[in-house]
Amino acid sequence: MSAGKPAILFVCLGNICRSPLAEAAFRLEAERAGLNVEIDSAGTGGWHAGEPPDRRAQAVARRNGVDISGYRARQVEPADFAHFSHIVALDGDNLAVLRRLRLQEGAALSLLLDHVPGRRGEAVADPYYGADAGFDATWADVTLAARHLVRALTA
Repeated sequence: MSAGKPAILFVCLGNICRSPLAEAAFRLEAERAGLNVEIDSAGTGGWHAGEPPDRRAQAVARRNGVDISGYRARQVEPADFAHFSHIVALDGDNLAVLRRLRLQEGAALSLLLDHVPGRRGEAVADPYYGADAGFDATWADVTLAARHLVRALTA
């Protein structure tokens, strides 16, 4: 783990929708707060490895002032548990997979919405199979959670 510098990994299933949006929202909030932090995202599945985020995820990020077109999907690796101080899952299923993959103590594991008062245990809805509006709802959730997580890391 990075000594004294938080390193956050956001994780969803394929790393093309929710986790890249969480990464983008957190980058934005961390920059606004002047937080020196390493940020990345990954998926528990590897079938999208090397692909850019879903075009709808790119569009919602762009509408909110962030270009994620250069992001590339990757799968969580065992080394991530030692490298990152925090690994943040977007839903309970992926959190359960992360708990099974973790071979030893390391990164603190949590759900993203656990960082929002009153939202503990909630998943960020997966917009992949729905309408474009689902990506706006995902952006709203990850942005709210990013603000709270930045506050917790700077407190």
